[in-house]
Amino acid sequence: QVQLVESGGGLVQPGGSLRLSCAASGMLFSTSGMGWYRQAPGKQRDWVATVSSGGNTNYADSVKGRFTISRDNAKNTVYLQMNSLKPEDTAVYYCNTLSRLLPWGQGTLVTVST
Repeated sequence: QVQLVESGGGLVQPGGSLRLSCAASGMLFSTSGMGWYRQAPGKQRDWVATVSSGGNTNYADSVKGRFTISRDNAKNTVYLQMNSLKPEDTAVYYCNTLSRLLPWGQGTLVTVST
């Protein structure tokens, strides 16, 4: 059974940092491109960053230069290091494959506020 479990969210002040983790199970993680996605209140779910099975990365313009996606195939885990956080980064963050075809996890809430 495929399972994606996100963690690491929380409340942070503008300019702060957080590191999100997504632990995957029940799938061939090392051969799968993975991505982070987010959904702000009242908005659709958008992609944030992706990392291919070979380690190539891509970022949405809104987070480029501030967020870094990485993966540890030995731990079946993908990470999102978020720096210089802004209030507009507030959202529930999810991970999934590039095709977004796996069941979504519960996500982890990131709130950027004073």
